[in-house]
Amino acid sequence: MISLKGLVKNYMVGSQIVEALRGIDLVIKKGEYVAVMGPSGSGKSTLMNILGALDTPTSGHYFLNGTDVSQMVDDELAVIRNKEIGFIFQTFNLLPRYDALENVILPLIYGGVPKHERRVRGLEVLDKVGLSDRVTHKPNELSGGQRQRVAVARALVNNPSIILADEPTGNLDSKTSVDIMKLISDIHELGNTIIVVTHEEDIAQRAQRIIRLLDGHIESDKPNSHLIG
Repeated sequence: MISLKGLVKNYMVGSQIVEALRGIDLVIKKGEYVAVMGPSGSGKSTLMNILGALDTPTSGHYFLNGTDVSQMVDDELAVIRNKEIGFIFQTFNLLPRYDALENVILPLIYGGVPKHERRVRGLEVLDKVGLSDRVTHKPNELSGGQRQRVAVARALVNNPSIILADEPTGNLDSKTSVDIMKLISDIHELGNTIIVVTHEEDIAQRAQRIIRLLDGHIESDKPNSHLIG
């Protein structure tokens, strides 16, 4: 599924080189549920951007289903993002003028899926996340939890290889956070590969495996013996 070999990412900040990732070696298997943790500046956001094909490494390799993503150009990366990766963001990233269904099917429009099929698949995933009664509601007519459920449905609609969740509960209250993480766990049980980037210990404890970054290195990578159901 995912294999990182000697992954390095450097940035220029003024005249200084910032080493965000310093030789990451990592394998994530199909169907795993992994949490990536680390303090500010640890490299977790940089790692997420590379896993999500939003950025490319300075050196090293990123293989996704056997394809070396690290060697791709922007147009090729856009195809990988649309077909292979479902994103769930802290800020939901919904278009305010579009209703729930229209937001969910956006990846299908970019992928050239016919209109009737888009609607069928969009309604299916909205039902899966418990929003079949909110199909025509716009984001400002939905609660924070409902907006995040729309974002989850959008992430699922293309049947991606990976669901990549970046601080998925960061803008939600504690009860709604529990509901969203239960939904993500349910999605994992259906066979999806889940990678959650978080700074919250209780969110990470829902994953099967916890990877902790520090100063651009993997500090620890262990199975979670205290898994929250």
